[in-house]
Amino acid sequence: MRTIAVTGATGTLGGRVAARLAGRDDVTVRLVVRDAGRAPRLPDAEVVAAPGGYADGAGLTAALDGVHTLYLVSAAEAEDRVQQHLTAVRAAADAGVQRVVYTSFLGAAPDAVFTLARQHATTEDALTATGVRTTVLRHAMYADFVPFFATLEEGRAVIAAPAGDGRASFVSRDDLADVGAAVLLDDSPALDGAVLDVTGPAALSVDDAVAVLAEVTGLPGEYRPQTVEEAWATRRPSGHPDWEVEGWVTSYLAIAAGELATVTDVVPTLTGHPARTVAEHLRAHPEDWAHLRP
Repeated sequence: MRTIAVTGATGTLGGRVAARLAGRDDVTVRLVVRDAGRAPRLPDAEVVAAPGGYADGAGLTAALDGVHTLYLVSAAEAEDRVQQHLTAVRAAADAGVQRVVYTSFLGAAPDAVFTLARQHATTEDALTATGVRTTVLRHAMYADFVPFFATLEEGRAVIAAPAGDGRASFVSRDDLADVGAAVLLDDSPALDGAVLDVTGPAALSVDDAVAVLAEVTGLPGEYRPQTVEEAWATRRPSGHPDWEVEGWVTSYLAIAAGELATVTDVVPTLTGHPARTVAEHLRAHPEDWAHLRP
């Protein structure tokens, strides 16, 4: 029986994928987590701790021993994120993993506007270089980022950002989990080498997204366009390092540049159901906009 390892299983996306795989009689699920005590309790799932995470190549190699297929969730934002990814890719190859399904980002390219999309391009190249069977899932921007981007100002949900009039094909993490599970369970060669753009059903402007947020939450909303200079000036006081602020700002600039507007039929093709709209996702997950409640 194939063993499928899921990294990031304590997180929102990895946890949902693991839940969709658990309890089946055709695969064994292994949750590879930093802290075994935080791992979700899922039927018949193995839990293996890798306390050093992606940065500890030897520890991750040991945690992946005997794994056939790896769902490699991209690491949390960090200054050394690329190196973490490269170490994880090498660990998977050294462990003898036969197939990797990697969560990348829409528009990943060395010259992408969004800095993190450049990091994903580097990781994709590293995976290709290993010769391991690979499927890349390039995720659109998460639907739950719409409320995450917003701040509550005098009873209004305001998104202030340098996104211009660009559009983004926001996608539900529920759909990403459905696609991830479907790809992991299909061990045929059909998806080997595939790079799949996984998107929502439509590309929304930030104005559109704010209108959806207002409809779902009942709060008045506002999109407040910013210049790049204004975006930096309003985010620097957060105390976060410049590399992180640059990631935030360039994510909006990628929207403005049209790099996140792609819409595909990957979700319905692989899952058999339509991709969820932003409104459908937010109605199903009120916890995603709880911080906006007055």
